[in-house]
Amino acid sequence: MADRDEDTILRERAADESRDAYALDDTLRAQLKAMVAARDVAAIDALMEPLHAADIADLLEQVSEGERAAWLALWSKGIDGEVLSELDWGLREEVIDLLPDQVLADAVRELDSDDVVDLVEDLEEAQIEAILEALEPADRVAVEQALAWPEESAGRLMQREVVHALEHWTVGQMIDHLRANTQGLPEQFYHVILTDPRLKPVGYVTLGRMLASARTTEMRAITEDSFRTIPATQHEDDVAYAFNQYHLISAPVVDGDGRLVGVITIDDAMIVLDERNEEDLLLLGGVNDESSLSDGVIETTRRRVPWLVVNLGTAALAALVIAQFEATISALVALAILMPIVASMGGNAGTQSLTVAVRAIATRDLTRANTWRFVLREAGVGVFNGLSLALPLALVTGLVFGSVGLGVVIGAALIINLFVAAVAGTLVPLALDRLNLDPALASGVFVTTVTDVIGFFAFLGLASLFLL
Repeated sequence: MADRDEDTILRERAADESRDAYALDDTLRAQLKAMVAARDVAAIDALMEPLHAADIADLLEQVSEGERAAWLALWSKGIDGEVLSELDWGLREEVIDLLPDQVLADAVRELDSDDVVDLVEDLEEAQIEAILEALEPADRVAVEQALAWPEESAGRLMQREVVHALEHWTVGQMIDHLRANTQGLPEQFYHVILTDPRLKPVGYVTLGRMLASARTTEMRAITEDSFRTIPATQHEDDVAYAFNQYHLISAPVVDGDGRLVGVITIDDAMIVLDERNEEDLLLLGGVNDESSLSDGVIETTRRRVPWLVVNLGTAALAALVIAQFEATISALVALAILMPIVASMGGNAGTQSLTVAVRAIATRDLTRANTWRFVLREAGVGVFNGLSLALPLALVTGLVFGSVGLGVVIGAALIINLFVAAVAGTLVPLALDRLNLDPALASGVFVTTVTDVIGFFAFLGLASLFLL
């Protein structure tokens, strides 16, 4: 027993350490505040020196607006392009406004073109122009060309800095070319893209395989089977899906004529996946996907109120159903006590099916070919869940209220509502998806409304028929 207790303690301790493994030290903010108050720039430099750009961005998001302004007034030269890239989009505009022009110019010059595009595309026109003016002419042209592609397209996501070679080159020629052009290389790249004389991609070679081959080996002899091109107009969601589905590390981007215009790397694709997962999670909760921890009370309220208003209307519909059975509830007060059980169980069951359906739609596992099999499976789960819960609930209700009939009624209502919840939890997001609407956006409100209305109607209706 003692050994088991010790094992439990060790597991809990390991879980706590894992949960906090990459969390910022809680004392950082207090130390920073004291250093800013003392205007000790050297101490701030020393405090920030070991921190990754992502950690500095997190710290900028965690301090108050006043603390942030005071900090940057002293330490603005410490903010580089990587920190700006890591900042939450809602905070970038504020931080950029706080930076001196020269600091901002130096910061953006460090970034690859795709990071600059990501940085500027949500900013005001004046801020975009200020950043573009800070770039070298060639870099500015690359960013402007990327911004010309549609929003949320591969053209916006790609970086213009590409390492490519003609398909007939040998490994030795490619290595010599790379060594002679170190200044033009992107900060990170994973493949050398092979093109024909018309600059159309025909394959790619991993750096590892290239370095492991003899100098006389032709590059086209060691290409990868995973090669595929991405149209510049393709939506970034489709790009992220392709990277995840086919285990890509990077992929060349082509224009309408099939010519190479850029490359997308796995880090950019995974950012899109992460953003979509976060967006769906927020939308399932009825929260606007553009919400940010740095937003103020008024701005946050404005974004959340619309769905609360919709929910108020749907709640009124459920109340209207209850009102139709006023006489039944007056005659059997126990019904008022038990109604929340039926509604709550239906809501939870509907949320389970809804979550599975939304995820399956997002990952494209749910298609026209398997839709009805999925719906029937969820319906069956709803029925069996209802049966497994109805019996104990009916027994407890009958014993507590001294009425077998009341127990039978609530058990039957629960079976009906869990079945309806499972079906609604699948059909509602599917219907929204067929209408080209985000299934995560409004599904929760509609599914909850269905389970409340059907749950109350089934419970009170059965009670009216069999108990009065």
